[in-house]
Amino acid sequence: MTLAPAGLRQMAAWAGTRPEPREAPIAKSTAHCELCPIGIGENHRHLLHLDERRIVCVCETCWSMRSGDPEFRPPGVRTLWLEDFVMPHDVWAAFQIPIGLAFLMRSSVTDSVVALYPSPAGATESELELTAWDALCEANPILERMEPDAEALIVNRTTSDHLYAIVPTDQAYRLVGLIKASWEGITGGQGVDRAIAEFFADLQAPKVPAW
Repeated sequence: MTLAPAGLRQMAAWAGTRPEPREAPIAKSTAHCELCPIGIGENHRHLLHLDERRIVCVCETCWSMRSGDPEFRPPGVRTLWLEDFVMPHDVWAAFQIPIGLAFLMRSSVTDSVVALYPSPAGATESELELTAWDALCEANPILERMEPDAEALIVNRTTSDHLYAIVPTDQAYRLVGLIKASWEGITGGQGVDRAIAEFFADLQAPKVPAW
């Protein structure tokens, strides 16, 4: 989803003519629904393409008409912070996720649990060892109530206070996109640190629905 730059101020008709002061034009979104030609604003609906495991930006009409299609599913709507979440060290090690930031979701297409973690190229995907996932669910029964495809468990172990939350899948993919856009150099740099901090601050802030 990108915003086109605001239109340029009209130049004077000839040299020496001073243009009248004008208000700066408001930038308008040029994004379009991915399922039809209708333009959409910055705040718009999403669908999850189940086979391709990617987020699709859609207009209100397509969201209403296509949400029930076999290949699509709307993201969840809740953000639930898990204050007393238990993540045993051996369970986390068994997931073999190379960084301390990932989101975990159950795929209804493959009937497996998948971990996706950010990288400079986007989301890197890894299928989890189910024995370790079952052990995590036993320690945290709330995970059994996560909606397949629509919700994800976000794990942030990059700070001293580890954060765990169940979030809509499109929010998890948004984090991946922010990190990709902010990546600097080989290790990510301070841009990634800022993007992660701003994402979690925004996730914790109260939201007003855009529709």
